Amino acid sequence: MRNRIQSIWLLFGFLWAATVWAHHSISAEFDTSKTFTVTGTLTKIEWVNPHAWVYLDSKDDKGVVTSYSFETGPPGNLRRSGVLKTMFNVGDSVTIDAFAAKDGTQRLGLVKAYHFADGRTIIIGRDSAEVEKANK
Repeated sequence: MRNRIQSIWLLFGFLWAATVWAHHSISAEFDTSKTFTVTGTLTKIEWVNPHAWVYLDSKDDKGVVTSYSFETGPPGNLRRSGVLKTMFNVGDSVTIDAFAAKDGTQRLGLVKAYHFADGRTIIIGRDSAEVEKANK
C-alpha cells in the first residue's frame, strides 16, 4: 500500500512539474525591449484561456491589407484588471502597441496597449483604477 501511495504522489509530482514547465513567461516568447505599433480594424476576438487573442487587419497607403495576431493576458486576469471583452468589437478601429516576437515572427505580438478611435486607451497590466485614470 505504501508503494502505491508513493507512486501516486510521484505521478502527481510529474504532472504538476509538466504543467508548470509548459506555462511560459512573457520573456520566453516576446522581447520586451522591442515594441511596434499597428493601426487597423479588429477582425476577430478570442476571449479564451489560457490567453486571449485579438486579430487586426491593417491597410497601407496603397490599400494592401496585412493581418496581425496579438496575444494578451488570460481573460480572468484581464477582467480583474478592469478589461472586459465587451470593450472590444469586431470592426473597431484601434492602434495596438505590442512587444515583438522573440523568434522574429512578423505580424505577431504581445499587446502592451490598445488606443481606440474614440480616445479610450487600455494599457495591459494596469489595474482598473489606472485604466480609468488613463481614459480621463
